[in-house]
Amino acid sequence: MGLRTPLFAEHERLGARIVPFGGWDMPLHYGSQLEEHHAVRRHAGVFDVSHMQPVDLAGPGARDFLRYLLANDVAKLKVPGKALYSCMLNDEGGVVDDLIVYYRGPNRYRIVVNAGTADKDLDWMHARATGLDVQIDRRRDLAMIAVQGPQAVALTAPLLPADCREAAAALKPFFAADGERWFVGRTGYTGEDGFEVMLPAAEAPGLWQGLIAAGAQPCGLGARDTLRLEAGMNLYGQDMDEGVGPLESGLGWTIAWEPADRAFVGREALAAVRDNPAHRVFVGLLLTGRGVLRGHQKVLVDGREVGEITSGGFAPTLERSIALARVAPGIGAGCAVDIRGKPVAAQVVKTTFVRNGKPMLDF
Repeated sequence: MGLRTPLFAEHERLGARIVPFGGWDMPLHYGSQLEEHHAVRRHAGVFDVSHMQPVDLAGPGARDFLRYLLANDVAKLKVPGKALYSCMLNDEGGVVDDLIVYYRGPNRYRIVVNAGTADKDLDWMHARATGLDVQIDRRRDLAMIAVQGPQAVALTAPLLPADCREAAAALKPFFAADGERWFVGRTGYTGEDGFEVMLPAAEAPGLWQGLIAAGAQPCGLGARDTLRLEAGMNLYGQDMDEGVGPLESGLGWTIAWEPADRAFVGREALAAVRDNPAHRVFVGLLLTGRGVLRGHQKVLVDGREVGEITSGGFAPTLERSIALARVAPGIGAGCAVDIRGKPVAAQVVKTTFVRNGKPMLDF
């Protein structure tokens, strides 16, 4: 038996299919993964993401610590509530984890790390904080609920506490409202508008039930994966890991190279990759032949292997099979994918397939 979130009883009550994920027992779906996916694209869906781990950092050394720890630069965060996406790298430039960091005020930050890497991440942070005046507080007392879709904000706002309701409703993307007990970010992992709400664990069932009563569809890991794939969002452990860096994972935009004198973990290794014109690139694939794209399938050009799919599957919004792949540079607009020993035609496209419910491809 894995770890269970404060909403586990709610998932059982709703008849969810429970599967192990990152050491947790989590809902895969509540009957129809396809219906859950479409609900998010067309209306609103609610996800239990309490397996994700919020971590608070504070103290005179917090800012400098994060500027060293992360490839992106928290010095960009000047307004309380502003958020930043970044990779946390090892010395070789591989990705220890990808995360969101929120600025809460001078030398006060909240970061959210992935479920399966949380223990490793905390050990990594503590090891690199030695001798620095920074406190690292793992917030096991908090639950986390994501509400995503075109109606997510309208459904959620009336259910928020008065001290953050108005501020949350007015948030721009990648900003957060900080209440006395609840923390509401206008962030997500679906390519749709919505909130990610961090709140005391005991109060999570009430919000969950209120959102479902308001019309939000409960959604599991299955829909979360197809939604993030359509949105071109990386999944740690599939699209990048400790052996693969951001430049080969389509995340070069998350590296803050300036100022040039900012030292961060992995900078020298990344610089060597950046200067190598042969480094692999991250692309989207749209299958034009018959079949389904899956992780680890080989990408071919003229029968020669040029890369590998990292994430793939059926895209319900497009009704086509799509994938993210790491390939050699300059492969052109067309390729094939080895599906069960047969080359099947595919088109090389941008990695964002769907955004705000709308297809981003012409086909």
